[in-house]
Amino acid sequence: MLLIENLDGELTNEQLKEIVKESLKDFGSVKKALLIHPDYTRTDFTDKLAPLIYQELKNKGMTQIDSLNAGGTHRAMTDKEIRIKLGLSNQINFTHHYNHEYNNTEQLVIVGEIPASFVAEKTQGELFQSIPVVVNKLITEDYDLVIALSGTLPHEAAGYAGGLKVFFPGISGPEVIDLLHWAAVLIGIPQIIGTVDNPARDVINRGSSFIFDKIKAPTISFNMVFEETGHQVIPKGLYIGTGFNGFIEAYKRATKASSQLHIVYIDKPLEFAVQVIDKSYDEIWTAGKGSYKLQSPGVMAPGGEIIIYAPHINCFHSRPEMDFALKQIGYHCKDYVKKYLESNPEFSKNIAAHMINVRGPGRFDINSGKEEFDFKVTLATGISKNVCESVGLGYRNPDLIRKEDFIGQKKLWIENGGKYLYKIK
Repeated sequence: MLLIENLDGELTNEQLKEIVKESLKDFGSVKKALLIHPDYTRTDFTDKLAPLIYQELKNKGMTQIDSLNAGGTHRAMTDKEIRIKLGLSNQINFTHHYNHEYNNTEQLVIVGEIPASFVAEKTQGELFQSIPVVVNKLITEDYDLVIALSGTLPHEAAGYAGGLKVFFPGISGPEVIDLLHWAAVLIGIPQIIGTVDNPARDVINRGSSFIFDKIKAPTISFNMVFEETGHQVIPKGLYIGTGFNGFIEAYKRATKASSQLHIVYIDKPLEFAVQVIDKSYDEIWTAGKGSYKLQSPGVMAPGGEIIIYAPHINCFHSRPEMDFALKQIGYHCKDYVKKYLESNPEFSKNIAAHMINVRGPGRFDINSGKEEFDFKVTLATGISKNVCESVGLGYRNPDLIRKEDFIGQKKLWIENGGKYLYKIK
């Protein structure tokens, strides 16, 4: 494994260029390469790495390079967005840019199955169901090298993002995405987020092992760790591994750096917290991270309020069918949703997991049909008061949100909302 880090400063372009060159020195006969990259919802320094990787492989005689956007269930990226994400100048042209289409059966292939017994073990008996390992079939084609870029920071369904997650569920099918996120909810998001080894990661690793059995080419992982200052991304660490075990090793080294940079410790529980969501999150589906990352035990005071402040957001999901489904059931606690799924077993478990994650812990009285929650979740977005209340979330007029009102004891105004995990000291 190769690594370079400067947690107190910034990695320079020259340092990145040197480590990219070193990491690719043994791949001398690459004619056809596949670059898998994060999508528009991920802030990282892919735009610095992709041109360096391209140029190094071009120097070695590469004749074809394709990109695959590991977008999960997120919307497709435009060609312009992909070029910006990859930092491509007019002089750099990839052969093909592909968007992963998670629900397009013609683009997918089944490569294995995680046994129900393994899933039951990891969810402590909550879910006894096998998970088919369905993945984008591009990775089974005749490439000479597969390169995966990923950013590492705390993640609600995986502990930390990055590494093998780019394959499973990043370029997986709907069954994988549904069941993996549902399994994470059953395990418990507060118990997963910000942990390196956890049952959800075990499921990711197991599923990815089937995928790696089908990849014909060598694989290399570039794990990025970074900080954000305003709209600028500061590269702090780059961790590079090859093969299945190399992906895991690079991921684990990256999480150590991320734990120092992306976890914020506070002294007392918060009564009010405003997550200021930037425009890289353009739907509640992704902006909901503003709620997830304040749910560690003790962070929110009983009855406290999480405010997701994003005037630019006008929908729950950019895919109409998913937006409709979210409005159909609304945001509820886990026990409510589990009861709903008993009579609606075909409802998307990925959507169900999102609703629980955003709304946070609570209790459901099956007799009265009433729910009680540990804290409030409020939207200050372009979504109307009527719609917010119809899905069980609070509403604040975004025009009336002022930073000075949320500075002081037991209050917190958070720039780069949804990017940092909060814990009590």
